[in-house]
Amino acid sequence: MSKGYNNRPTGNPKTQPRQKKVREEDYTRDNEQREIAAKNRTPKKDPRAKLPATVAEQLAKLKERGCIVEDEEFALETLTNINYFRLAHYFSLYLQKDGKYREGTKFNDVLLVYDFDRKFRSLLMGTLEEIEIAFRAHCSNYHAIKYGATGYLNADTFSHVHNHKSFLSRISRLVESNEDSEMVQHYLKKHAGQFPLWVIMELFSFGGLNLFYADLKPSDKMDISKKQYNTSSGDLEMKLHRMSDLRNHCAHYHRLYDWEMGDIHSSEGTVFEYILIMKELYRQPFKWRDGFLRQFRRLYYDYKDVVELSMLGFPEDWLDILSEEKSGDKS
Repeated sequence: MSKGYNNRPTGNPKTQPRQKKVREEDYTRDNEQREIAAKNRTPKKDPRAKLPATVAEQLAKLKERGCIVEDEEFALETLTNINYFRLAHYFSLYLQKDGKYREGTKFNDVLLVYDFDRKFRSLLMGTLEEIEIAFRAHCSNYHAIKYGATGYLNADTFSHVHNHKSFLSRISRLVESNEDSEMVQHYLKKHAGQFPLWVIMELFSFGGLNLFYADLKPSDKMDISKKQYNTSSGDLEMKLHRMSDLRNHCAHYHRLYDWEMGDIHSSEGTVFEYILIMKELYRQPFKWRDGFLRQFRRLYYDYKDVVELSMLGFPEDWLDILSEEKSGDKS
């Protein structure tokens, strides 16, 4: 029974005191006054909430913890242009259990580690882009030649685990979200929206590309993995999943230095282990040596006074490992 029902007046209505009639304008005015009061009411402070700090206060906090600041003007300018929270991820590498930084921790040295990490991410992103583009070509060429340019519209060209309705819906959303691009406009106007697979593939993310491969027929996956990567389809899926994780890690500017990838992703491993997978998928030893490896060596030697490669999982013989060729590699 409702509360309103219990509060109804009982007895003879004629003997009850007359209720004051509330006019609509009174109701509206009262509501407005209540809303204004609610807006002006001071919200309760959450004791767990952190208070914002000025750049000067941020620098003072670093110094209080034992950070050596040799050029305060430069440090203030740096904190103005780089969020303190982002740099804190790098300062935390030097933090001791007592809340103080290790003796000799310098602001400029921490910033150099930050710079190394930033450039390292960019280098990885460039190499991952080449791996992704090559994999797109391998998948689209194989599927289109075997099943036709628009064979992907037929559910029979995929395995039994494939959800074709969901797949087509995802493609429709991709076309819609990219309808302003010249490529999409061309096929909408000139080809009645009939997109060949190699065009649709350009709209897929790395993760979407991996899902496409995972849903192929087992025999088709095996053909691609053996011919292009000299490995099993299951091994290729695992490696591509890890490369997708690495790409997302770098694309969101997460720290690589002293970071176990499993801390934020489903797949695990040190950064060096991820680079080994990247090397296997690159499949062009000459470009690997003269491209990624040469650039990484130059980057490391520029920062070797502050960077320890062991913090990235690199063994002492890392250069030999990353330089060696395996049988079957293409030149």
